[in-house]
Amino acid sequence: MDDEHERLATLHEYGLLDAPADDELGAVVRVAALVAGVPTATLNLIDENRQCQLTTTGFQGGESAREDSMCAIRLLEKRTIVVPDASQDPVYRDNPWVTGRLAAVRFYVSVPLVTPSGHALGTLCVFDEVPGRADERQVARLEDLARVILALFERRREARARAELAAVAQRALHEAETRQQLLDAVLDSVDVAIVAADPFGRLSLFNRAAAEWHGLDADATVDPGDLSDTYALFETDGVTPLGPDRIPLLRALRDGAVDHAEIMIRPPAREARWVSATGRRLTATDGIPLGAVVAMTDVSADRAHRIEMEAAHAALNATVAELERSNAELTNFAAVAGHDLASPLAVVSGYLELLADLHGAQLDEQARGWVLTAARSVARMQGLIQALLTYARAGNAPTVCRPTDLAEVLGHAMVDLRTAIRDNQATVRTPAPLPAASCDPTLVRQLLQNLIGNSIKYRRPDRPPTITVTAEVTDDRVLVRVADDGIGIPPAHRERVFDMFAMVDPAARTGHGIGLSTCLRIVQRHGGWIRAEETPGGGTTIVFTLPRTL
Repeated sequence: MDDEHERLATLHEYGLLDAPADDELGAVVRVAALVAGVPTATLNLIDENRQCQLTTTGFQGGESAREDSMCAIRLLEKRTIVVPDASQDPVYRDNPWVTGRLAAVRFYVSVPLVTPSGHALGTLCVFDEVPGRADERQVARLEDLARVILALFERRREARARAELAAVAQRALHEAETRQQLLDAVLDSVDVAIVAADPFGRLSLFNRAAAEWHGLDADATVDPGDLSDTYALFETDGVTPLGPDRIPLLRALRDGAVDHAEIMIRPPAREARWVSATGRRLTATDGIPLGAVVAMTDVSADRAHRIEMEAAHAALNATVAELERSNAELTNFAAVAGHDLASPLAVVSGYLELLADLHGAQLDEQARGWVLTAARSVARMQGLIQALLTYARAGNAPTVCRPTDLAEVLGHAMVDLRTAIRDNQATVRTPAPLPAASCDPTLVRQLLQNLIGNSIKYRRPDRPPTITVTAEVTDDRVLVRVADDGIGIPPAHRERVFDMFAMVDPAARTGHGIGLSTCLRIVQRHGGWIRAEETPGGGTTIVFTLPRTL
């Protein structure tokens, strides 16, 4: 069974079945009939199910079932069969080619077509409807003709194999050309300059961008030592020519790799470019060097931006230094001015008090009004000076953050405000324990003092103020709320109240517009934010954040 499988595989390998026979095969079959002295001959191929008469002479050939074939009966014996009268032969007499159903064969000679590998593909068959004989010479010539047929089969197979090989080669060539066209299209479509060299440093490839940047195409005749002059390669200063040991392509070839090497390309009458080059040495799988390739990116805009940023940074540093100097001078000025202004005002305030106390009975109503107005103005001036000094200290004093108990800081702020709390019958409450925060306790004490003081100052006139202080811990911050039930801040003013000297109602002259600006400064120095909201039911809630204690 294995031999039959191999025989059929060989038969199909020749590709003869269901294919027209060429003229040479037809000529051999006609010669076979002439040699045997019979009117009919055929070239039979036998597969697993049928007998295919590839070419015939003397009758119209065709196909028949393998089980009806005379040649299939003894095909696997692989020897020439000579039958003088098939009707008298027990092997063939019942075959339909003998009985008359398909034909009435009597004289019959079958020569097997055996390949060099020993497989019988079919037969060269000559026959007649009358009994006959074939001598040794005729049989020998018929066997010669069978060998000729096999040679023609082999030639036909080789021709088909060559055609298939040529088709494969053509397809491979077409695919290679397509791949090359695709590669060329890709290389020419990118805005990165690609340059390659052979193992000796001679240029082998420029893509479109490289040719445009250099103003020249790749020239394999240029000596590697002349690349800098030929292709206008310079150091980043744009003046110093690039030495051969500094050319990125040659460095990649020599060292194996080059990464982000910056150079300038400055060809005559063309735009100069700063480029960043990255390249690698190329080797075959067997280690044979192929050359090197470098990709260059135009970094002119980045470099110009970097220069601008460096200049801007230098200008910013100079500005910061000037601001620090100016702030220091302003702080010193504020301290000196505060002292120099506060002292005379204290004297004026003292004399006004003495004037009011000692000579009140000697002053008429108008004079007492003048004294009272002057005293109020002095007090307001003293308050403004103190607010300015507080604002200056909040912006310039060093911030020393440490884990701080907010409840303790709130307690200190309430001690500072005890007179205002008592006089206004204010209630300051904390519905829940306050957490700790990482902050400067002195600045946060001032912050809470300002906010609670504002809540008392801007109370409703018809009831004592209630101030509620709460805090909650988020992922990385502490969110603090100081809510009151006072007169509130109109929505249009809730952002601007933190500006310096901003007041909701300047005509009321209830403050200086510095307190919330000071609060903003303190919160910003802790890296937080602050905003004003409306308290449910009326009033103002100031919300701010402080760093969380980890």
